[in-house]
Formats: sequence, C-alpha cells, structure tokens
Amino acid sequence: MSTHRTHNLTVNAIDPARLDVVRMTGADGHGNQLRPFAATGQGEPQRCCLRYAEPGEQITLISYAPFEHPSVWREVGPVYIHAARCVGYTPTGRLPDQLAIGPRVLRTYRADDTMNYEHNTVVTDEADLQPIVERLLGKPDVATVHVRTLAPQCFLYAVAAD
Repeated sequence: MSTHRTHNLTVNAIDPARLDVVRMTGADGHGNQLRPFAATGQGEPQRCCLRYAEPGEQITLISYAPFEHPSVWREVGPVYIHAARCVGYTPTGRLPDQLAIGPRVLRTYRADDTMNYEHNTVVTDEADLQPIVERLLGKPDVATVHVRTLAPQCFLYAVAAD
C-alpha cells in the first residue's frame, strides 16, 4: 500500500527588495529600461505576487535570473512584474492557486544549486503540480524545484519543502 505525504511547501516569488531596486532605478540590471504597459489579462503571470495580471493593471517585462550568485545555471529570462510595488505573494504552504497547474517544466536543483537533470520533469497537460512537486522534493537529492512555463521555459517561482 502506498501512502501520500503532503509537504508544507515554501514558495518563493521574486524578492520584493530586489524588485524595489529595479523599480527605483528604472532598469532591470541587465540593461533594459522599464516600460510599463496595461496588462491584457490574457495570461501574464506576475512573478511579484504569483497570480495572473488583471486587464488594465500596469505591468512591465524585465530580465531576471533566479540565481544571484555566479553559477553555470544562472539563466536570464523575461518575467512579468507589476510596474509599481504590489501586495506581493502571501505564503500558504501550497503552490499559488493561479499558477498551480500545468503545462510546466519543473527543474530540480540540489542543495548546492546544481541542476539535477535526473529529476527534471515536463508536465504537458493541465495536471495539478502540487503532488508532482511534492514527489520531486521528497527525493534526497532535490532541494529546490523551479517551476517554469512550458514553451519558452520562463521562470515562474521556486519551491522548497519545509
């Protein structure tokens, strides 16, 4: 008989202090000036509050690297954020409601932030990601899972188990 243990998950949006610097300087640190525009509400996932933008909200697209320290896995890619500081993400111990289903790419990393190719997972359908992420985080050699969009593989958020 198999049992399923539910983990309390630590979900990490982009650090608000890091975004405050981007908004204050008007640039993303990769040479791109902020260019706010009105959201269409057609699937713009906000990495500051981990929800989809509502039509008309002022958002912007920035370049972002999930790892701030030197790493061969330090990829820079486009992410949407609110143009002005928002309420941010309130941790619930679960994945964020609006960004908790596939399709997604789940990239796994060891405690030293090296990618663990063995457990990287592609979810091609609209499956609930929670049990998949919990299974991955239950592996002894997986410390963090980066949840990414499927086609462009843009970073959405990072997850670790408590």
